[in-house]
Amino acid sequence: MEKLNQISDYLVTGVLTQGPKVLYALIALLVGLWVIKAILKITVKGLNRRNVDDSLKGFIKSFISVLLKTLLVVSVIGMLGIQMTSFIAILGAAGLAVGMALSGMLQNFAGGVMILIFKPFKVGDYISAQGHSGSVKEIQIFNTILKTPDNITIIIPNGGLSTGSMINFSAEDRRRVDLIYGIGYSDDIDKARGVILDVINANESILKDPEPFVKVVELGDSSVNFTVRLWVEAANYWDVFFYMQETVKKSFDKKGISIPFPQSDVHLHKV
Repeated sequence: MEKLNQISDYLVTGVLTQGPKVLYALIALLVGLWVIKAILKITVKGLNRRNVDDSLKGFIKSFISVLLKTLLVVSVIGMLGIQMTSFIAILGAAGLAVGMALSGMLQNFAGGVMILIFKPFKVGDYISAQGHSGSVKEIQIFNTILKTPDNITIIIPNGGLSTGSMINFSAEDRRRVDLIYGIGYSDDIDKARGVILDVINANESILKDPEPFVKVVELGDSSVNFTVRLWVEAANYWDVFFYMQETVKKSFDKKGISIPFPQSDVHLHKV
């Protein structure tokens, strides 16, 4: 019973002595987070007024957020009475794991800076990198955020993104649409070419310079194959692609041109 009273007295004393510190630290943390949020809003508004590039805008916002939150955490730790030397000693005890983590963070930070300097892509570009594809939504201090066409968010660390291979589908104003169409061996080649050209000429999004290319590329096992190469503005790529696929099929059907499918002739010999 005496030990229980000692423990109870110890807890009460601890609450009375440390309770206010914990309460003040919690209040400071909540108020600090609210102030940081307000500062970020003001910063974004200021960047918008100055027409800062969207890629740089996300990086600056992320950098300020990390810096202010780090200072806030250090301040709250000080309010709790924890000496920073002791805190650093605790981090040092983590040893190699902490070092590797910080190394990765520094690499990602450096990668973000390199992306902003050399600009291999910018916010709004559609890219493929690190096994993922999507439109660049934001370039942050450590990561780049992609948004896929089916509205999935992908987070890629800047370190690997800045040093690995990447395809930027939006880098050029124009793109080439490559298509293959097959017709039967009994169909008229010139007639089929004319049908394809009519479909091309009916679409104003397809550029006339460079001139559309429609040539026989292969005498396949079951079909005579045309290769079609069209130049379009990058923004019109998929619209033209889907237009050609559907309209060529409908036009072939109207003109009596067949699109054969692979088939084999089997001969049975009776012995």
